[in-house]
Amino acid sequence: MTGVPLRPLVRARRLVPGDRVAVVSPAGPVPKDRLDAGCAILRSWGLDVVVMPHVLSTHPSFEYLAGADADRAADLQEAWCDPSVAAVLCARGGYGVQRVVSLMDWAAMVHAEPKVLVGYSDITALHSAFARLLGVATVHGPMVGTEAFVTSASTASGLRSMLFSPSSLEARVLGAPSARTLVPGVASGVTVGGCLALLAAEIGTPTGLPSAAGGIVLLEDVGEKAYRLDGFLTHLLRSGWLDGVAGIALGSWHDCEPVEELMLDRLGPLGVPIMTELGFGHGPSTITVPLGVPATLDADAGTLTLDVDALV
Repeated sequence: MTGVPLRPLVRARRLVPGDRVAVVSPAGPVPKDRLDAGCAILRSWGLDVVVMPHVLSTHPSFEYLAGADADRAADLQEAWCDPSVAAVLCARGGYGVQRVVSLMDWAAMVHAEPKVLVGYSDITALHSAFARLLGVATVHGPMVGTEAFVTSASTASGLRSMLFSPSSLEARVLGAPSARTLVPGVASGVTVGGCLALLAAEIGTPTGLPSAAGGIVLLEDVGEKAYRLDGFLTHLLRSGWLDGVAGIALGSWHDCEPVEELMLDRLGPLGVPIMTELGFGHGPSTITVPLGVPATLDADAGTLTLDVDALV
């Protein structure tokens, strides 16, 4: 059954030199050398970078977590509620966000001034939670302590442009040389989505979006077998989460088994425009895409055009 169509979310203000930004690790641990390199890039943009207390922590029992759940949750909540912080930037993804979302005081966070949240991969669970519980648009973009951010100039410059600059009409057109049509057509809606595995895992939780109806759905993943991707897609279909979507943009499938035939098999019957290889997600480089803003997907042209600036 089709849900209530998605509406545009509240957008945070764009950044200016001198703004304070907080770096958090709500999921997996980050190597110190890459974190330092990423923070140096942020400082070169004129930002005042604050690394939250537990960013470099590791869990005493589970090495895949960046410290204790309560500490990761506290860092994120403190950064979000701090009026001196203009943006919250995640250090990396990796598993762990779903362990902390239920530990956060969302009632307190909803009273904080909207600000930028940036990340992808496991951070998809935060994108969903911030949309559902706070009504705030977020940014699916590179993370401070990841290889793509510190080694790919185009990745870093794309994030910088979206964070700082008012967009010309041309700059709002997001595309990639590799972008191709899977199902032709043009559709408009509010951007939503992220890592496929996390979107499927969030179905039925208090922080997951109950429906993507009316949305332009962005999907990507990393290191998955075709049968697992099939399972995630089938779960989204059977749950009704994809009922009424306007269009679908597929990003990177880094280290995944071939996906094109699978995507057509599972998503083609929805009868909406679908484009592939837009360039967001995991991999050696990525483009930055806002979530929760109105956009137009042109599968024939291989473009996603933002109807408004990501930030105000």
